[in-house]
Amino acid sequence: MLIFELSSKGRSASAQYEECESVEDIPEIYLRNKPTGLPEVSELQVIRHFTNLSKKNFSIDGQFYPLGSCTMKYNPRGAHQAARIHGFLNRHPLTAENKSQGFLACMFELQEYLKDLTGMQAVSLTPMAGAQGELAGVAMIKSYHEKNGDPNRSEILIPTAAHGTNPATAVMCGYKVREVGVTKDGDVDLDQLKNTVGPATAGFMMTNPSTCGVFERQIQGIADVVHNAGGLLYYDGANLNAILGTVRPGDMGFDVMHMNLHKTFATPHGGGGPGAGPVGVGEKLAPFIPTPVVGKDNNGDFRWIDEQDLPNSIGHLSTFMGNAGILLRAYAYARMLGFEGMQRVGKYATLNANYMAKRLTQAGFRLAYPKRRPTHEFIISLSDEAKDLGVTAMDFAKRLLDYGYHAPTTYFPLLVPECLLIEPTETETREEIDGFVDAMAAILEEARRTPELVRTAPHTLPVKRLDDVRAARDLDLVYVG
Repeated sequence: MLIFELSSKGRSASAQYEECESVEDIPEIYLRNKPTGLPEVSELQVIRHFTNLSKKNFSIDGQFYPLGSCTMKYNPRGAHQAARIHGFLNRHPLTAENKSQGFLACMFELQEYLKDLTGMQAVSLTPMAGAQGELAGVAMIKSYHEKNGDPNRSEILIPTAAHGTNPATAVMCGYKVREVGVTKDGDVDLDQLKNTVGPATAGFMMTNPSTCGVFERQIQGIADVVHNAGGLLYYDGANLNAILGTVRPGDMGFDVMHMNLHKTFATPHGGGGPGAGPVGVGEKLAPFIPTPVVGKDNNGDFRWIDEQDLPNSIGHLSTFMGNAGILLRAYAYARMLGFEGMQRVGKYATLNANYMAKRLTQAGFRLAYPKRRPTHEFIISLSDEAKDLGVTAMDFAKRLLDYGYHAPTTYFPLLVPECLLIEPTETETREEIDGFVDAMAAILEEARRTPELVRTAPHTLPVKRLDDVRAARDLDLVYVG
């Protein structure tokens, strides 16, 4: 039932309201002349409504969430509390630099931490999400070539295992996209890359480990091929969690990257925001980094560095300097862990993935790349089950909901048929991982004995199997009371 349907005229949940200030000083033109149209309900009705509504959602606070390439790990409450400290929470973004030294010090240190962890020369915190960080990275590549008198580089190369945002970002920046294939073992096809690069190549976008769930074994050769052709190498930070504290993208030869703070640095996921997607750059792109960034004077004071200091910057990407509350959470997370803790993140994420992959193969599932050791995530293919039993990867995903688990990523990367991309993250216990494997094994047995039970799942949720095509074509988001 919608909360509007609970509404009854005269009911109120205003007992906890603070007293309103006088509206006498507000011009009459700005005063409301009719009711807001909000539901009139009691405080208890409000609490019950939203509590029950929350129980219908899957979330990392309630369920295991092995969504591959998304790193759905636990967001520690200590980081949230740190960001809510009174001085941070109530600081206005226009506050003068000399009255913002504590906040600026935190942002400066976060920039330094991210530089150390990625091997980049400079970091800007201003992008508001990973996608905007991508946009900044490709925009910097474009500005670099134009500044160097090479504006005819019109192509961005992307492996077939890339995230969907990569080609979208390249097109938004005015580039043509050319794909580079992946070998049967999950590596970028180096020979095809050599035959694809040329005078039109502006850059190559990839992540390492790739979305095939394996570490790219030829990364230095890839970097050499791209650089020798005059292009730049872009790192999609979606899979940084796997190598945190062990290997750095800058040392692999990457020139620019974005970092998904909601993945690797445990800031909140989803809901359309809030977000943050800092970018890191090497020496070639440092002059083009988006502003503002935080600098430190010789006397130890912190200040904003803007376009007057960086005349070749691609400029501002967001109001002020980005999402302060999310950046503070990432800073607190980094401080809580320290460098040794960061190293453990990557190691335990990889250990959990390899343990789960081994157990799933023992349960009868087939790895997409059986000759490769998984990194922080791995792919199983259910193409045999789809062919022999008529039960697809999507059917498995829906049935997992009945067992209390969110599904892994389905049908991505597209080059693996009937695939599930599974990422347990470092924050899950062995017991939780074992429970997920047992659920998968039980569903496999159901698929063999009673396949219709799996095909029609889920059965225990408030919403059953949806018609995805109809939902997309006949979208209805309007409530009529």
